[in-house]
Amino acid sequence: MPVARVPLNFFGMPFGLAGLGGCWLTAAEYGLAPPAFGEAILVVAALVWLFVVSRYVRDALFDRAAFARDLLDNVAGPFASLAVITPMLLAAEGLYPYAPVAGAIVTDVFIGLTVLLGSWFTGQWIYGPVDIDKFHPGYFLPTVAGGLVAAAAAAAVGQPRLAEVMFGLGMVCWFVVGSVILMRMFFRPLLPGPLLPTVAIEVAPPAVASLAYFTMTGDRVDTFASMLAGYGLLMVLSQMRLLPAYLRLPFMPSTWAFTFSWAAVANVAMHWVNGTRPSGYVMYHYVVLAAITVFIGGIAVRTVIALGRHQLLPRPPRASPAVYSVTRRGVAWRNRADSR
Repeated sequence: MPVARVPLNFFGMPFGLAGLGGCWLTAAEYGLAPPAFGEAILVVAALVWLFVVSRYVRDALFDRAAFARDLLDNVAGPFASLAVITPMLLAAEGLYPYAPVAGAIVTDVFIGLTVLLGSWFTGQWIYGPVDIDKFHPGYFLPTVAGGLVAAAAAAAVGQPRLAEVMFGLGMVCWFVVGSVILMRMFFRPLLPGPLLPTVAIEVAPPAVASLAYFTMTGDRVDTFASMLAGYGLLMVLSQMRLLPAYLRLPFMPSTWAFTFSWAAVANVAMHWVNGTRPSGYVMYHYVVLAAITVFIGGIAVRTVIALGRHQLLPRPPRASPAVYSVTRRGVAWRNRADSR
């Protein structure tokens, strides 16, 4: 009997929830909400992470070559990095305030694993090679998101020099990998439906870089923060042109690609509102917090419904395994038997 395997993009679920928890903790830092709300969301994120990890490991035990295949997969492989990035974020934001020594140790362990995995992916992309039509914004995750989240985490646990090192890693990789991703999206066909939500990750690098910078500098709004905000504003507004394509998409696990990216944008917006304090700034905080909570909460509810209906992990058919080929219009799927 075929067994449905947990795909790597499921790790986007706890990552998105951790991003939402970070928004509520920022609100708590500004005295706008009880810390318990953000902490509760982080606990849920940790439980979801444990569930996805346990399911993935269980599945891998039945197919010993599955993990290697996943890492080498040009489409799904980069999402593996979320398995080590998410607990790093959870340890820095949720564990460290209550157990500083344990929190710092767990954070450092996962920073190390993030660097090792990001280094492996970088070497693999050089050695590969990578098909440019399969290059998507999820390629930001191993090194750009990994480096910038690590910078914020290191700063949060009181390691400023390590934070600077990781910030440099993330920023340089953003410039290099980001240029390749934009070239692919500018000059090649639009990504196929299952990967289209990853385009939302384009808003994440400037937002996560801003969060790391604010954590490192104590929420200082200066020239460099303003430069990051300028590029971030461009990426956010450019998403408006993609709304017609997004609205045609059905719900699927890759929908979670929207969550952490927009949670990071919301979190940065709250930092900016608090730093500049325009008239009515408290109301702006609550509007941003309510919007991101409803957005991610709605995706979470839809996920639970799909799980209850056994639609989240549909059992694969008994037919021959599917293969795909890249065409000028995207990715065409077919059964292996049909290609003979």
